[in-house]
Amino acid sequence: MDNKLKTRPIVAREAGLMPRGVERTSFTNFLFWILPWTALLCFGVYAIYLCLADGLWHTNMDNRFAFGLWIFLDLTVIALGAGAFFTGFLLYILRRKELKAVINSAVVIGLICYSGAVSILMVDVGQPLRAWFTFWHPNTHSMLTEVTFCLTCYLTVLIIEYIPIVLKNRQLRQIPKFLVFEFELHKLMPVLAGIGTFLSFFHQGSLGGLFGVLRGRPFAFREELGIWPSTFFLFVLSAAAAGPSFVMLTTWLVQKISKKQLVKPEVMQFLGKVSGILLIFYIMLKSVDTLIWINSTSPSEGFPAFEFYARKSFGTWILLTEIIAFGLVPALMLLNKKLRARPVFLYGAGLLVCCGIMLNRFVMTIQTLALPTLPFDEFMSYIPSWEEAAAFLAVIAYGVVLYSFTFRYATLFPQERELQQIQRG
Repeated sequence: MDNKLKTRPIVAREAGLMPRGVERTSFTNFLFWILPWTALLCFGVYAIYLCLADGLWHTNMDNRFAFGLWIFLDLTVIALGAGAFFTGFLLYILRRKELKAVINSAVVIGLICYSGAVSILMVDVGQPLRAWFTFWHPNTHSMLTEVTFCLTCYLTVLIIEYIPIVLKNRQLRQIPKFLVFEFELHKLMPVLAGIGTFLSFFHQGSLGGLFGVLRGRPFAFREELGIWPSTFFLFVLSAAAAGPSFVMLTTWLVQKISKKQLVKPEVMQFLGKVSGILLIFYIMLKSVDTLIWINSTSPSEGFPAFEFYARKSFGTWILLTEIIAFGLVPALMLLNKKLRARPVFLYGAGLLVCCGIMLNRFVMTIQTLALPTLPFDEFMSYIPSWEEAAAFLAVIAYGVVLYSFTFRYATLFPQERELQQIQRG
């Protein structure tokens, strides 16, 4: 009896922290879920410590692979995190109210992706104490300067957008100052969405433009459209296409893990439709860009395009997989209303879209660096060290931990309460 009496106040306090009218698992189950991810996070932090304390010799990076695994994964994470800015753009600028059901989740995903990418970039550079050099001594002729400023500013915007989500906690809303602050921040959301769209457009594009201007790397080099290479616009469009799919997939995954319906099926189908529309435009422009590169750009630099696909590891199959299997096929599936209404096709297509963006970033980083550009250069292979893998696994673990706590103690899905009431009734 005494044990029960001691337990009840703890349970009551725990319930008082969670959103009203929704069900959450017991704290014990939640603890068992969090502990393995926390252990993985600690392991990754240890690997990061080794890289910063002892040096980047803990990695397998060298003068040829100056970024290695991290730059590929960073570009992938940043592209998938584009769902935050594009969902906000559709909701607050284009007034697509149905996306209100997932905007909080999109913001958290964006915050995880961008903060994780910035953290790994600090390890990648190897001199985090000199990170301020970029701001105080900027190279105005470098696209990386624009990327640095835009990433930092947009991460600040995401943090500001995340604060109202935290302040919606039941206990925090009882504090009048927090309630007023959350209300005032909410009124700024359209402005922040516009700023976020502007910043994301330029840093997504500059990440692609960075490789497009590398004349010494003819595999990635592209002709200019205006003042930017074509890869600038392809990176923006591909990120905007993949972002809604990633938001859709993460929402589906959370529903499966929590065993609850969190949003209406119409919302998921709308995200899929948006992703399909943007993806078909991306595939069209990507195809035109590839044909121009094969027939004009690459030969003019003295490199017949077929030479870049002469090795089995980077054969023409990788190009066809990116454009057709991970591009055209999911785009047509998402644009078909009947197929989009069937979860297996909807989420399957979304997964293909995300795989496509990963393959594209892999091609633009690892394949670009591996291919020889001079007659006496050799084909370079690259295998990341365990420290590199552990450091990035720490980002995934950090994301799971932050998302889990936010899901448990804040309102990520406004439709959850309504849908649970319908299920009970």
